[in-house]
Amino acid sequence: MGIVEEHLRDLLLRGLQADAAAYERFLKELGAHLRAFLRRRLSQYLGEVEDLVQETLLAIHNQRHTYRPDMPVTAWAHAIARYKLIDWLRSHRVKEALNDPLDDAGELFASSDEEAAEARRDLGRLLQTLPERQRLPIVHVKLEGLSVVEAARLTGMSESAVKVGVHRGLKALAAKIRGMA
Repeated sequence: MGIVEEHLRDLLLRGLQADAAAYERFLKELGAHLRAFLRRRLSQYLGEVEDLVQETLLAIHNQRHTYRPDMPVTAWAHAIARYKLIDWLRSHRVKEALNDPLDDAGELFASSDEEAAEARRDLGRLLQTLPERQRLPIVHVKLEGLSVVEAARLTGMSESAVKVGVHRGLKALAAKIRGMA
C-alpha cells in the first residue's frame, strides 16, 4: 500500500469513527487527488472538472457506509468518480447532439448600425412622451446603468421616487407599445 493510500485510508477510517476533523481532511485531500484523476480524463473540458469533483465527493460522502476497510480507498473513490464521469459524458453527448453547428452565425446575429440607430430614435420618441418623473429614472437607471442611489442624487428625487418612477414609466411604455401593435 502506498503512502497516499495509507494516509487517505487512515483519515477515512477515523472519519467513520466520528472524527470530524479527520473526515474533513480526508475529503479535502481526496478532492485534490480526484481533481488530478478527472483532469487527465477531461483535458478538453477543464471547466467541468470542479463540478465533477464536487459531485463525486458528495457521492462518496453519501456512500461512505459502503466502504470496506480491506479495500483500497483510492480504488473505491475512483470507481465512484468513473460512474460520475460516465454520467457526465452521457449527458454531454446528448446535449451536443441537440446542437447543430451554425456555419454563418455572424450573419444570423448581425444587426446593422442603421437598425440600432432607428431603435434608439424610436426609444427616444417614446421616452419623450413620459413625464420627467418617469423618464429620468428610466434613462439614468435602465439606459445609463446608474444605481438607484446615484439616479436619486442626480435628479434630486428620493430613492423610492426613482424606483416608483422606473416602475410606472416602464409600465406606461409597455401600454403605449401595446397600443401601437
